[in-house]
Amino acid sequence: MYKDIATPVRTKAILEKYGFSFKKSLGQNFLIDTNILRNIVDHAELSESSGAIEVGPGIGALTEQLAKRAKKVVAYEIDQRLLPILSETLEPYPNAKVIHSDVLKANVKEMIEQEFAGIDDIMLVANLPYYVTTPIIMKILEENLPLRGIVVMLQKEVADRISAKPSTKEYGSLSIAIQYYTVPEVVMIVPKTVFVPQPNVDSAVIRLTIRQKPLVEVKSEEFFFRVTRASFAQRRKTILNNLTSQLDNGKEKKEAILSALQTAGIEPSRRGESLSIEEFAALSDALYESF
Repeated sequence: MYKDIATPVRTKAILEKYGFSFKKSLGQNFLIDTNILRNIVDHAELSESSGAIEVGPGIGALTEQLAKRAKKVVAYEIDQRLLPILSETLEPYPNAKVIHSDVLKANVKEMIEQEFAGIDDIMLVANLPYYVTTPIIMKILEENLPLRGIVVMLQKEVADRISAKPSTKEYGSLSIAIQYYTVPEVVMIVPKTVFVPQPNVDSAVIRLTIRQKPLVEVKSEEFFFRVTRASFAQRRKTILNNLTSQLDNGKEKKEAILSALQTAGIEPSRRGESLSIEEFAALSDALYESF
């Protein structure tokens, strides 16, 4: 049996052997708790016929646990210094492949077609670098990839915002964007003590189950998201004030905005955070022709 990568002793030995130093700019925090890694993989509910995509494998601690459960694992790693380490640590797992690439610039759809041919059940499972969490999740969702879902570790505060309900201080345009595509569920809280180096904040693992079709039907997705972002631009302002100040030519189109609010049955004095996703859909559809 191979020793797990994610023990404090083995992690330290690997880092020392390669003289690896952490780059703050890449948000590198490696997990040194095998039980937590196994738990993350449990929440992905993988089988021997599943595929897993990982972003930021580090020294391969999570990759190893995924490779033990899934049929195939493909991990994107941006840091060239980690490639020789990964080729050593993942040597026992021929079903794991590392691609040296920035996932934000990668053609993930094409990779899935090539690497996961014949695999119908695919999950994205990752301990995401905190500074690019949202762009990575949004890229994966907007590209409409053939995934069952996403299980990722991220800052607890971001997990709270993703899963927030209306009329809470965490609820905002990020909550709406991700809930439009998925059903989110915070499945674990992870203390900062199980990482090297220790981050300043606690983390959470969130599972995003991708919806068969978006939560609401809208005339234009792009415009719907523009309206939601505008509505939260200044949280203390009313929905009317935010829309007139944030939408193109909003001040000149104030009457059209008032009329759309009336059509959607929304009081102009309400704040963005009080609106449900369904209300935002009705509002953006009512506004769409005017903008």
